[in-house]
Parts: sequence; structure tokens; C-alpha cells
Amino acid sequence: MADDLTYTPPKVWTWDAESGGKFASINRPVAGPTHDKELEVGKHPIQLYSLATPNGVKITILLEELLAAGHTGAEYDAWLVNIGDGVQFGSGFVDVNPNSKIPALMDHSGETPQRVFESGAILLYLAEKFGAFIPSDPAKKTEMMSWLFWQMGSAPYLGGGFGHFYAYAPEKFQYPIDRFSMEAKRQLDVLDRHLADNEWFAGEYSIADIAIWSWYGQLVLGRLYDAAEFLDVASYKNVMRWAKAVDARPAVTRGRMVNRAFGDDLSMQLHERHDAADFDTKTQDKIAK
Repeated sequence: MADDLTYTPPKVWTWDAESGGKFASINRPVAGPTHDKELEVGKHPIQLYSLATPNGVKITILLEELLAAGHTGAEYDAWLVNIGDGVQFGSGFVDVNPNSKIPALMDHSGETPQRVFESGAILLYLAEKFGAFIPSDPAKKTEMMSWLFWQMGSAPYLGGGFGHFYAYAPEKFQYPIDRFSMEAKRQLDVLDRHLADNEWFAGEYSIADIAIWSWYGQLVLGRLYDAAEFLDVASYKNVMRWAKAVDARPAVTRGRMVNRAFGDDLSMQLHERHDAADFDTKTQDKIAK
């Protein structure tokens, strides 16, 4: 591989399927399905197709929070989409999300099934559908929307930027790691300054907290990229306080378990979720016995 300081881009870029690091096998420069595969549909109106990445757990956390708050209509089936196997390129999944990214959701509760893709859109859809975890006060709702969209716009720098070059790129280069480490720390400082005077991001616990925690909360708790020490996350004391408060919520613990197919703790892996009782009977530690 050419050194990143001497690489000269060609006049017309062409795709090298052998490059790209850990996820090269599932990256490609075109959209659309690669194979025919219908999606499974369970017994509940809400059908989620996902994986417990930061974007995926946003949705399972919200669904578990809704159920904990008494919204029985939020019962759901969660189907595992193992992106390493290319499941997201099946024709059925592409019909739900033409961008072939998790999470994707189908709501069959109305006369016409409704597809929803992009994690921020799914959060808003569910929060508005059930009238929960979204402020009713117009000023607080506007603040919540600002922070939600902040997360959607900022996380690619953390995931695709810092996370890729620090943890997944086939070789380590100082320039991109420095560039995205600087941005990741600047973003943490943005959050830390806001949380110095606020318990939650919009006056009350909301989908903005869920969205931001799924990335930045898990980062400071040492669950992303093994980078907590590298980024000196302990210095962001307000973010750490807030992250621990969110982490202590039982619905957050359950949400993190759903569609998790990685990690050493098998008790935290519930590959598929079709009923609340699955948390007690179908985690991988119990299935393995």
C-alpha cells in the first residue's frame, strides 16, 4: 500500500475491492440488492431489522423505553441483520432501506405498511407515534431536535472518521488519526460544556439523549474502539456523569442486548427479540447450555 503522504489520486477513481480494511468485503461504490431475499415478518406490527451497532441500539433502547413506560403498542420483533454477511444487500432489506444500512423498520399497524429508515428518522417516527420521549413544550422540542440533528451530523466523524482510522484501517497513519481525534475531542467538549449546566440535553430525558448516548456515551464508557484512554475520556466529567445515568436505566440495558451478535459476554447477546420473555430465556449464554 502506498504511503498516504505520497499517494497521487488518479484522474478517474476506480474501485479496488481488495482495499478498505476490515469491512472491505461489504463496501462497494454502487447501491441496490446483490441477491433476492425476502425479510421475515413476526407477530407484532413493528418489525425491526438491525444489528447492535451504535445506530442500531438507538432504536432498541427507545422501543424498550416505550414498553417500560406502558406503551404496549411498541411491542416489536427484532431480526438480526449481520452486516458482515451482506444481509443488508438482500432485495427485501433494500426495499425497506434503499441505502442498505441498519437499522430499518416496518410498521404494519396502519392500512398501508410504513417503511422508515435512518436511525434519526426512526427515533422521531416512534417518539411522535407514541407521544413519548419527545418534549411537548415547543422550546424544549426545538432544543431536542437541534441536538438530535447534531448527533446525526457529527457521528460520521466519530465512526467513519476516528473509528475507522484508529481501529479498522489496514494500516495506521498519523495524519487521519490526529485529524479525527481532534474532532472527536472537540465534539466531546461541546457535549461536556452543555452538560455542565443541564441534566439532559433538552430539559428532560428524550430521544436526543438516546441518540447521543449510543455513540458518545458508549465511547466514554469504554465500549467503542477501545479508545477511552487514548481520547482521555475521563476528563469530560459532565459527559461521564450523564453517560452513567443513561446506562443505569434498565431499558437501556435491554436495548443494548437486542440484535447483539458480538462481544465476549454471551449473557448480553439476544440475537433476535420477539417477546419480552426472550431476555430471560433466549440470550446466547442460555442457548449455549
